Amino acid sequence: MTKQTMDTFGNIYRLTDWGDTHGDALEGLIEGCPAGLLVDMDFVAAELNRRAPNGDTFSTKRRETDRVEFLSGIVDGVATGEPIRFRIPNEDVKVSQANRYVLKPSHASYSYMRKYGVTDNEQCGRASARQTVCRVVAGAIAKLWLQDRGVRITSRTLSIAEAAREGDSVGALVEGRISGLPAGLGEPVYDKFSARLAYAMLSINAAKGFEYGLGFKAAEMSGGEYHDVQNPDFSFRTNHDGGIQGGITNGEEVYFRVAFKPIPSVRYDRETIDFDGKPTIMRGSDRNDLCVAPRVLPVVEAMAAIVVMDYYCGNIAENAKKMRKL
Repeated sequence: MTKQTMDTFGNIYRLTDWGDTHGDALEGLIEGCPAGLLVDMDFVAAELNRRAPNGDTFSTKRRETDRVEFLSGIVDGVATGEPIRFRIPNEDVKVSQANRYVLKPSHASYSYMRKYGVTDNEQCGRASARQTVCRVVAGAIAKLWLQDRGVRITSRTLSIAEAAREGDSVGALVEGRISGLPAGLGEPVYDKFSARLAYAMLSINAAKGFEYGLGFKAAEMSGGEYHDVQNPDFSFRTNHDGGIQGGITNGEEVYFRVAFKPIPSVRYDRETIDFDGKPTIMRGSDRNDLCVAPRVLPVVEAMAAIVVMDYYCGNIAENAKKMRKL
């Protein structure tokens, strides 16, 4: 297994990205993409458009077209097998001077100050959800490869909390589904498919909870209620395990849910302190989302796609190794 850094996700099919919400651009490097994949640029653009700011009630008014430029690894629309480098310009950068030195409640600003010694929010740009645009690029390419193998990844918003007042942010619950998976993806003990999927989802900004299958409801059930009994042909009568048993996919649909907290920035005066510990007031603006949904849906799908693609590539590499020994 490849050692990961804080800016890399994945082992064989992996994404490394850099840049932040306040810089000129975000860039990334995708390694492990098989040669010969036809990269549908319209599909990639459509996935990015789903994540991009829009006219939704909860969306930021920041205007970003999220046009991706591929710098290497794709020639005439076909992946060469070499690392795929890409760049997405930031087009509407405005640093809030009013909140620059404010510690936003339930935001990364305080923990970044303690860990990295940052002295203002401009230096916390890597904590911004703007970074997720890179995940969507890598996820879109993974989706294209997986679609050719019958794997489909979808998501939907299950619920959105009610705002306590005008200008308040709200939390959301999102469901993801992965169909068409073969049995056998995942490794016992420390690299379970369920563990990697949880890791992927909880790495998304504002994610606070994860469950798969019946999840926490299983804690209220008896074994007789819960068991996924099989028929003589090995088919399952139920799918309470969510398509994963022993940390390994069993061929059934994988389904999971991710809970997201309210966005830290609210559009009304909020009591807080600054980076020096002095009492102050924070007030967000219409350049801050009020909820992660629906823009987070393609991010959830992208991270699921990267996880699945990585396991597939791992299996391919392992099989190739076995063949060389023959």
